[in-house]
Amino acid sequence: MRLLTSLALGAAVALTTATAGWADKLPLGSISSYLNGLTTAKGEFTQINGDGTISTGTIYIKRPGRVRFEYNAPETGLVVAGSNTVVIYDTKSNQPPETYPLSRTPLSIILARNVDLSRARMVTGHNFDGTATTVTAQDPDNPQYGNIQMKFTGPQPELRQWIINDGNGSQTTVVLGELQKGGNLPNRLFDVGSPGSSVNR
Repeated sequence: MRLLTSLALGAAVALTTATAGWADKLPLGSISSYLNGLTTAKGEFTQINGDGTISTGTIYIKRPGRVRFEYNAPETGLVVAGSNTVVIYDTKSNQPPETYPLSRTPLSIILARNVDLSRARMVTGHNFDGTATTVTAQDPDNPQYGNIQMKFTGPQPELRQWIINDGNGSQTTVVLGELQKGGNLPNRLFDVGSPGSSVNR
């Protein structure tokens, strides 16, 4: 619980620092343009799971449609999205990887080829708390799959955090570190048929 509190305070300080001098809600058009321009990115992340436990690791994003979460020890998990599929690898388990369509996770909204937050019934919340703009979005054709709450700082949009509320009522928060954008990420990182290794291994 102490670690969770420290994380929350740290995220709040980071958001306050990043938004110094900016006190306006970011327009949906600007956020859509930012996400569409986010072709590749890499950075550290901290994940707050539904049961209150905390995981850390490295995220690799290659839009459209691809993302990889590598978890740090003592966890050995790996989540890879590519080819319209999400695969969850658990090396501690003897069971096959868990697989499901990317379209069934609200994360598909960020990874879409063309992000258009002005689409009818996609955005259900658009708020500014004095430090960051929060956009709550869902697949308008399949709201039963849940939603994603994305937090951005300005004046130029920067994605700092998201909360996924899935169709089963589970909530997962991902707090992003500084993203390194525009690098070359090999396609093998997002091969859902073979977990492979990271660019650092």
